[in-house]
Amino acid sequence: MNLQTIFLQAAQGGNSSTMLIMMGVMFVGFYFLMIRPQMKKQKQEKKFQDDLKVGSRVVLTSGLHGRIAQIQEDGVVIETLSGKLKFEKAAISREFTENRFGEKATKAAAEKTADKKEIETEKK
Repeated sequence: MNLQTIFLQAAQGGNSSTMLIMMGVMFVGFYFLMIRPQMKKQKQEKKFQDDLKVGSRVVLTSGLHGRIAQIQEDGVVIETLSGKLKFEKAAISREFTENRFGEKATKAAAEKTADKKEIETEKK
């Protein structure tokens, strides 16, 4: 029996409980196949955007590569070879630091931010 035969038999019988069960199964299927994975992906993107740090090398959705110079409430300032540009956080597609440069890059970025903080405290 194929699916079409089952639907045709359900329509002929007029059994509303079978129809409700089929609709429920379809809804559960849609939830697990479409809605749940999309919600999981949105949570991962939100966590990624919240975990961005100054000094991380990133790739934007447009393909632009750069380093995060500043993080602001409404976006981030990306430093590229041509200068500094401001983008929305949603425009960042992935972090490129660890994928390409390994642990050396993350350590170097941490050292740079520590050096900047020391300089700022010395100026005060």
